[in-house]
Amino acid sequence: MRKGFKMKLYDGMAEEYKKRHDQLWPEMKEMIHEYGGKNYSIFLDEETNILFGYLEVESDEKWSESANTEICRKWWHYMADIMETNPDESPVSIDFKEVFHLD
Repeated sequence: MRKGFKMKLYDGMAEEYKKRHDQLWPEMKEMIHEYGGKNYSIFLDEETNILFGYLEVESDEKWSESANTEICRKWWHYMADIMETNPDESPVSIDFKEVFHLD
């Protein structure tokens, strides 16, 4: 299953966002794979600070469970100072509806 979504960085935080992801914690990588995530990419629109995420998951249900892991919560806290977040520090993330796909 393919997922597309958007998030938003605070102004001036693009370089820091990239730096933190370039140094993604091994535990976070393991958790993403453990909960069925693969082929994960994030793109930045530098004019708007909008991030576009693309991720393939085994199932929405399994992927949703990853939000309850300690490492995910720790990552959200780590990222909360550079991007828009919800009260629980999860990123404000808006899913896109897939309208076309070609292999």
